[in-house]
Amino acid sequence: SGLSVVRFCIERGARVVACDDRNEAALAKALPAISPLLSTGRLELALGGLRSDVLCGVDLIVCSPGVPPTRQPLVDARNAGIPITGEIELASQYITAPIVGITGTNGKSTVTSLCGAIAKATSRPSFCGGNLGTPLTDAVGTAAGGPQGIVVIELSSYQLETCESLSCQAAAILNLTPDHLDRYPSMRQYGDAKARIFRNMAPWSTKVTSADDPEVQALYARHLGSNDPCFLFTTQSTLPSRRVQGRAIQIGGFVDGGDLVLRGAVGGLEAVLSGREPVEERYPLQEFQLVGRHNQANMLAAFLLMRASGLASYEQVRRAATTFSALPHRMQLVGESGGVAFFDDSKGTNVDAVVAGLAGFPRPLVLIAGGRDKGGSYEPLRKTLCEQTTRGVVVIGEAAPLIEQSLAGCPFPILHADSMQSAVGQAMSLCQSGDAVVLSPACSSFDMFRDYAHRAAVFCESVASLPGAKLSANHSRGGAHS
Repeated sequence: SGLSVVRFCIERGARVVACDDRNEAALAKALPAISPLLSTGRLELALGGLRSDVLCGVDLIVCSPGVPPTRQPLVDARNAGIPITGEIELASQYITAPIVGITGTNGKSTVTSLCGAIAKATSRPSFCGGNLGTPLTDAVGTAAGGPQGIVVIELSSYQLETCESLSCQAAAILNLTPDHLDRYPSMRQYGDAKARIFRNMAPWSTKVTSADDPEVQALYARHLGSNDPCFLFTTQSTLPSRRVQGRAIQIGGFVDGGDLVLRGAVGGLEAVLSGREPVEERYPLQEFQLVGRHNQANMLAAFLLMRASGLASYEQVRRAATTFSALPHRMQLVGESGGVAFFDDSKGTNVDAVVAGLAGFPRPLVLIAGGRDKGGSYEPLRKTLCEQTTRGVVVIGEAAPLIEQSLAGCPFPILHADSMQSAVGQAMSLCQSGDAVVLSPACSSFDMFRDYAHRAAVFCESVASLPGAKLSANHSRGGAHS
């Protein structure tokens, strides 16, 4: 997104100073992409660390979401009256298409990608990106970013920190569990950053939240009031009611036997508030490739966002969802060896994401977990592993001792590995034919790998090296697609 912002600003006549903590040698691979921008004469590089004198000498700072706002040069610039924004906020000011925004701790990428697939099925020009990968600035000036388009964006708490005027036509907070507590002093502040997604929304626009998450409901009530109407989704068979204009109304999505059911989404809140009986729509679960309770919640959230906002029809939603499959690194089958299946859930970077993916897992399993600790408790992981057939756990990385301590006394072995290849081999030794090995780390990757995709690629390579290994169609012996 940094390069995209530089290009975006230069194209609009700005003079840009591009800052980075890394020096020129560390940025050697990226610099060729910058060369054409340098040739414009409108770009200056300030590498090797953020400097207060540089930041205090500009008109506007566009800060990467990964840079904490507490960095002293940023504090100095803020005290000097320099406005600080982010790529999402900057780009949104040039977008005239309706924006569908998705945030939460887990499931953001799946819901965003599914909404993007539904938007594509409408045949309107569409864009899907944000924290998912493609910068929002890339949508500016395209048909997708214009009034006839649809823009779908995943939004992290970091990105939302700098959003002031962003206005979504439809937005969701999927869940709220401990994460990024190395940046936020408390869950309350983490949640407050997420709640910024609902700022500037029109009174009867489509707001979607999880009825199953008390943290989300408390956050919503704190910021918008318990009587502010929103669409609830739940994986239970009963949809909770909310009081809207003095009436108890059940609107949202729930699971009824083999169907996902939307209630009151047709016509959005205006139809509900008119006093008409909410219409129900049914979507047969057997048609969809996504499995598991967490994916039922993801589908309900996506369906509500696109149907209650009026951006897609029932037929378009159903058609897009039937062909939608699991994203890379989200409980994705990568291969098999000796009757043991290997699943890549490398994007399970916090405990609650791992718990959601393992709940109700259909096979006995060995878990590979560990990496850089993010400050949360591993106790929920212990409970989930003890509730199902767990053959063992292999721990890796800096957090290995913390995870082992949390799982002490569990009725399965805990092994240590100093590499991914060793972890895969040890996990295989604990399995029987018909079992599964799941890489779902509950930690960030930066102690051993560049990112979660690199971690997944090394996992895939390690699986490929097992005797008689057969990789799935989406993978090759050279590694995983990110």
